[in-house]
Amino acid sequence: MTTYHFLQLYWWAIVSVLGAALVFLMFVQGGQTLLGGVARTEDEKKLLLGLFGHKWELTFTTLVTFGGAAFASFPLFYSTSFGGAYWLWIIILLSFVVQAFSYEFRNKEKNLLGRKTYDIFLKLNGLLGTILVGVAVATFISGGNYAMDKMSLTVPSANIVSYWTNDYRGLELIFKPFNLLLGIVVFLAARTLGMLYVYGQCSKMEGDTASDIAARCQSRLKVTALGFVVFFVAFVVCMFLSAGYRVDTSSAAFNGTDGPIVEEKYAYLHNMLSHWWIAAIFLAGVAIVLAGLGRTLLKGKPSFYLTGLGVFLAVWGILLDIGFGDMAYFHSLNDVQSSLTLYNSSSSLYTLRTMAWVSLAVPFVILYIGYVWKKMAAVK
Repeated sequence: MTTYHFLQLYWWAIVSVLGAALVFLMFVQGGQTLLGGVARTEDEKKLLLGLFGHKWELTFTTLVTFGGAAFASFPLFYSTSFGGAYWLWIIILLSFVVQAFSYEFRNKEKNLLGRKTYDIFLKLNGLLGTILVGVAVATFISGGNYAMDKMSLTVPSANIVSYWTNDYRGLELIFKPFNLLLGIVVFLAARTLGMLYVYGQCSKMEGDTASDIAARCQSRLKVTALGFVVFFVAFVVCMFLSAGYRVDTSSAAFNGTDGPIVEEKYAYLHNMLSHWWIAAIFLAGVAIVLAGLGRTLLKGKPSFYLTGLGVFLAVWGILLDIGFGDMAYFHSLNDVQSSLTLYNSSSSLYTLRTMAWVSLAVPFVILYIGYVWKKMAAVK
């Protein structure tokens, strides 16, 4: 393995960590969908939203960091997905923008739109934000409607390398059953984690308001958690039965940085089985999720952090499986040979190496997030 390819794998692992962290942190979005159902009165809504405090900022920051890391390490993916399917990404970003100003202005005196309007915005963010992020991630497996003109790289005046091949610009991705399936999984995961967090926090509080919210969360968790498990299993089965695309590194046409891309049946299943450590991460995540949900539903002990760790590991394992093993992590539905791989879509060796040194600061960032989380949780 060359240093260049090692750094490509390294940065895919980093981007995958950010993607998994984003899914975990969307428990805030999932919690917002409890407005009007679990939290009915104004006092209950204030308590619910107060529990999330400024934690929603961590979700937004992680989303932006994920995009920034993707841009820096795999710019061709960034320009193809974010630039080509831009309506999908614009809707996602707008849903997070309305979340931000809803938290800011909901409780302001004489606010322009009224609390009910901001509650609707927060619920829309919890629904659309989670589902559409799942749809966007699902394109790693289902592919996108784009094509590549690599010869444009030799033309100084050319400003387009990849281009979307229809006028829907990503809207068509929302209506693909496989993409929607993952969108529902992400929504149910966020809602389950949101319920677990609210249930755990309210169980520690005194007063009728907190106890009423905790009781409703405990009751609704049975349905939401079961739905999450069922839809997740359905997604994993569909993923493992799907065909995938790989770079044929054994071909004489492979030059170390690019090569012919071939289709393979059950590629994601084969890839996970051939990388035991990825399978271990994924299976550990699944086992921890089931343990956390079982502890909550059977023993009545809220297990937000345990279940959240399981969700993080399971998502990380899936994302690693998509990119490692010479896989085409975002294949083209119009021209298979235009598909994006770690070989042909990454930044230069110099850029990846420089960023690798910068990434050594990541543990300190994680410690800072933990510190901020603890401080926010201490504010009543």
